[in-house]
Amino acid sequence: MSDFYALSLTVAHWVLWGVGGVALLATLLPILRQTAWWIRACDFPRLQIVAGLTLSLLVALVLPTASSLGHTIFVVALAVAMVYQASRIWPYTPLHSRQVADASRSADDNDNHLSIIVANVLMYNRDASRLLGHINNLQPDVVLAVETDDWWLSQLERIEEQYPYTCHAPLPNTYGMLVFSRLPLQEPQMRYILDSDIPSFHGCVVLPNGVAVNMHFLHPKPPAPQESKTSAKRDAELLVVGKVIRGHEGPTIVAGDLNDVAWSHTSELFRRISRLLDPRIGRGLLPTFHADHKLLRWPLDHVFHSSHFRLQQLERLAHIGSDHFPIYIRLSYEPGGWHEQEKELEAADQGDHEEVAEKIEEGVAEAAQPDED
Repeated sequence: MSDFYALSLTVAHWVLWGVGGVALLATLLPILRQTAWWIRACDFPRLQIVAGLTLSLLVALVLPTASSLGHTIFVVALAVAMVYQASRIWPYTPLHSRQVADASRSADDNDNHLSIIVANVLMYNRDASRLLGHINNLQPDVVLAVETDDWWLSQLERIEEQYPYTCHAPLPNTYGMLVFSRLPLQEPQMRYILDSDIPSFHGCVVLPNGVAVNMHFLHPKPPAPQESKTSAKRDAELLVVGKVIRGHEGPTIVAGDLNDVAWSHTSELFRRISRLLDPRIGRGLLPTFHADHKLLRWPLDHVFHSSHFRLQQLERLAHIGSDHFPIYIRLSYEPGGWHEQEKELEAADQGDHEEVAEKIEEGVAEAAQPDED
């Protein structure tokens, strides 16, 4: 019995060092800020990493072990890493103050509201009924659908009677984009910022009150071996748009499947450069991917907006057969509170501007190279 106990204890220690070691490595790698996909992938599962660190720390504290300097260092490292990872997630919990204030306008003041559904449909998903059901039930002002090919265009065209203002780029490469609006669009266009096969939407939507809102919808490639071996082009596309937005004087919205999490260094850099707000801060993670795996989820689909807006409603919608959940947001145009919400923003410094320039240069250089993905 003692031999079995000793063997079990040895195995438990090996498992502890294995799980804890992987969690520590996944904490340290993103700090390097390298663009390799296997490093940037560690940005995504921070919640899962916190769980691994917490479990490892608890086991390390209760598991019988001989006192040693190595074990003490390991326990301290687990605790420090756990606190660090939790601090990155904490702003996206209800425990943090809200970056975007609640709307003060009446919910039925349609002249001063703008609602959007953002949906990554999964191109190979051949069930459009559930997304159409959400559109019918919520009646958003704008519908953004990504990963859309010609089949998806044929299915969603049926809403064009209610959404007559459109801009489409259906593609068979999982990066197609469809935009439908019940409100007038000004100068809508699909641009190909870095890749000739990755469209993004840029234009203005005109609210019933006559205010034109700058809109930028994106869906860059993720850092993944089958997509892009680095995050350079994804980061550059987001930051190019961030620099453009910095020159906007009016209300602005950026939305889409950004293939990045809100707590990543690049996303935070983008928000400082663009001076956009994240309505998730202080309200919850709203993880949108992966829809089929409850323990492996993180927020990839986003809506960022300028401080001209307050939040009326933010909701993750029910499953539509995709690997992403759609999100619905309803914003209240309240420019009177603009300066108050500006106080919630962290200003970009000279170092941020230099880093943005470097990241854009790196992404442009990679885009100029022959595609080896």
